[in-house]
Amino acid sequence: MTDTVTFELDGEPVTAAADETLWQVAQRHGTEIPHLCYRPADSYRPDGNCRACMVEIEGERTLAASCVRRPRDGMVVHTQSESARTARRLVFDLLMSDQPDTAHDPHAPLATQAAAEGVDGGRFAARPRPAPDASHPAIAVNMDACILCGLCVRACREVQVNDVIGLAGRGADAHIVFDLGDDMGASTCVGCGECVQACPTGALLPKTVVDDQGVFKGPADRAVDSVCPYCGVGCQLTYHVRDDKLYYVEGRPGPANRARLCVKGRFGFDYIHSPERLTKPLIRRDDAPKSASLPIDPANPYSHFREASWEEALEVAAAGLKRIRDRDGGDALAGFGSAKGSNEEAYLVQKLVRTGFGTNNVDHCTRLCHASSVAALMETMGSGAVTASFGQAVNADVIVVIGANPTVNHPVAATFFKNAVKAGTTLIVMDPRGQALTRHADMMLQFRAGTDVALLNAMMHVIVTEDLVDHDYIAGQTHGFEAMRAHLASFTPERMAPICGIDAAVIRQAARTFAGAERAMIFWGMGISQHVHGTDNARCLIALALMCGQVGRPGTGLHPLRGQNNVQGASDAGLIPMFYPDYKSVEAIEQIDRYRRFWDHEPATHKGLTVVEITDAMAAGTIKGLYIMGENPAMSDPDQGHTRAALARLEHLVVQDLFLTETAAFADVVLPASAFPEKDGTFTNTDRRVQRGRQALDPPGEARQDWIIIQELARRLGLDWDYREVREIFDEMRQVMPSLTGITWDRLAAEGAVTYPCADEHSAGAEVIFGDGFPTADGRAKFVPATIIPPDEEPDADFPLVLSTGRVLEHWHTGAMTRRAGALDALEPEAFVEINPDDLSRLGLVAGDQVRVSTRRGSIELMARADHHVPLGLVFIPFCFVEAPANILTNPALDPFGKIPELKFAAARVEPCRAAAAE
Repeated sequence: MTDTVTFELDGEPVTAAADETLWQVAQRHGTEIPHLCYRPADSYRPDGNCRACMVEIEGERTLAASCVRRPRDGMVVHTQSESARTARRLVFDLLMSDQPDTAHDPHAPLATQAAAEGVDGGRFAARPRPAPDASHPAIAVNMDACILCGLCVRACREVQVNDVIGLAGRGADAHIVFDLGDDMGASTCVGCGECVQACPTGALLPKTVVDDQGVFKGPADRAVDSVCPYCGVGCQLTYHVRDDKLYYVEGRPGPANRARLCVKGRFGFDYIHSPERLTKPLIRRDDAPKSASLPIDPANPYSHFREASWEEALEVAAAGLKRIRDRDGGDALAGFGSAKGSNEEAYLVQKLVRTGFGTNNVDHCTRLCHASSVAALMETMGSGAVTASFGQAVNADVIVVIGANPTVNHPVAATFFKNAVKAGTTLIVMDPRGQALTRHADMMLQFRAGTDVALLNAMMHVIVTEDLVDHDYIAGQTHGFEAMRAHLASFTPERMAPICGIDAAVIRQAARTFAGAERAMIFWGMGISQHVHGTDNARCLIALALMCGQVGRPGTGLHPLRGQNNVQGASDAGLIPMFYPDYKSVEAIEQIDRYRRFWDHEPATHKGLTVVEITDAMAAGTIKGLYIMGENPAMSDPDQGHTRAALARLEHLVVQDLFLTETAAFADVVLPASAFPEKDGTFTNTDRRVQRGRQALDPPGEARQDWIIIQELARRLGLDWDYREVREIFDEMRQVMPSLTGITWDRLAAEGAVTYPCADEHSAGAEVIFGDGFPTADGRAKFVPATIIPPDEEPDADFPLVLSTGRVLEHWHTGAMTRRAGALDALEPEAFVEINPDDLSRLGLVAGDQVRVSTRRGSIELMARADHHVPLGLVFIPFCFVEAPANILTNPALDPFGKIPELKFAAARVEPCRAAAAE
């Protein structure tokens, strides 16, 4: 060790790093010292306020708190002296005197450490005990167990940086508060549960582990390490199982999350125990035509379906697909896989469609989120993956977040952005809507919706004309800069300001800030990609980074924040219509020959159709059969009237899912599948980090593992598949996917996570890539100019507002899982539209009114919610509420490159329901 000190610990000479504390050194040498206000976990600083870790230091008059005291050369420390042990016992005696007679968690650190110190109960009079707070749907608050250790405050303010929990009062009146003394459920708490995980007493607990009186139900039976099933961050977690049900979830110190979770990852798991789970195969009844399938009660599928054996269901499912293939050819079929499935499942779905159906008509939800980002990255840099992990934000001098709302969509990633800001990093947020990150930002550019190219070109104009570019990087790593320079000449901030709504001086300041950074990163979301000009938006961001040399070094890079937990892995595995696994073109002769040999099958030699194109082909009658695993296009696709009519027209639809989703309601055969905690497999997060998901429970009833269902369909379509376990599928993937070089099943089992690219089985994966060139023909990245293209439709007299859609923190995607998670649905139970308060007033509305929102494609009715973050002229609707499906309204117009629909911009009208009814 460097910068070390040597001292005596309990009679033995020890060496310590200069930044270690006495507690850490003692722990490293096997000496247990109790601790309550200190949490030996990543991101938690010691505080020294509880005095439970006192030790004696020779020559000093008073005892020292070992969690905050650092050693010095020659120091003599006694951790087990009589004075130290007596002081610690007194601390525990005092604390235990204030504890409730029945512990809320008898296994909490306070109880177990008190017992280890020989303290059973307390000898002193207890203080008045506060009443329990049951206001939060997921968290039981029992402050009669609070010892004011401050861990919950640090968890909330310093780790997650949500700033909800604080300390009020003085002396004996000191107490924990939420916001300004609100009940927890009425506060601005976002439900991340970091405080629950940190609390050492049981004052804060998951509601699932206590009864209505706050009494602990008992410990878990077992624990299973896995990863989170929601967003692309890839948080590692531990499922705790009791009585064969998920009991509670804790964050695990994985490389992506460092033990942090969000409200969905911590409290959104009970959907797997929903009474609406499919447990037996279903076949459509002859007296239930598809045109009558909606509405349908998912709790009562028997109004439209009958139960069937697996043998019958698989035979009927495969026979319908085979009939269409043999009669009309493979291109009359299509398949949708799922970004919520594993890499192995994604690989099997695309292999099934390509070899069993005989077509490249296979896609998944990447087409609805980052297809345009991938198109631009592939075009300019030769790779669709992120160039650096989001964890590199802590190494950046400047962070740009544009077209993304990370505190809602990637909450744990957002904590690292907030940590970086607290450490001195400059944050620039650019978005038509305000958001929670705004208060942490040095600059907030709330530009006019749909004008990203104007704003970004203006910033690049400043950088070029003021000669703020990185000439060496441009000369050594790129080409096409001179054409870009000429293109940008007319995009002055003064000309672009009226278009984008940002003052020219602000544009110049943002440009100079970014260009002047030694290390800068750009993060973007679907606010960039879900436009007809989404690829152009991404081209601009890439060019901005390239001209400033902000790629390939720690703290630099381009990162489209991937939406679902395995959208990166599903794309890598070839679940897209124009690429085989690892983005090899389906039209390249060498690739066709390669897969002809490897799969022993004649592959299709032309690109397949994408999600929206498949829907259009279904509506036109050219695609007659469809297989869907885990997707819900009847809720997620734009222009739902068109999508649902297309689904109803299909000759044969097979759906494999957990619930009778809105899409499954149109099916001929429904196959009950396995939920995330019920399966083994690998998943690739937004950082290119491959991680193991592990099975914690068996699927309910007759539900089966997804990979087994896919294989059974393949066999009935004439394919000779014989996988016996998931690792065999992974091993096959490694043979065709260079990205998996160095990543083996056993290595993942041992290490938990490995980032690609990875040179070999003994090398660490690369968090930052392209420092020595790009995977293009000449090793250089390319500048691609972008011109201003207006949205497909603009507001007018009939539809004067702009509608944007997206997610909310508590719900996921189409709500199939989270609307069935009790705590999450209680936190956000009702469909709503966010409207600027001045627009509400102009319309004669108040928050809470029922309104009708209409576009050229349809209307929905829902509650109005006032939100100052929403600018005048724009409204926002989450698309997770089946009772008011936002995608009834959205525009299916496609980006010509990424083939992604314009989900972020539609001309809309809002009116009171009473006025709409009167018409």
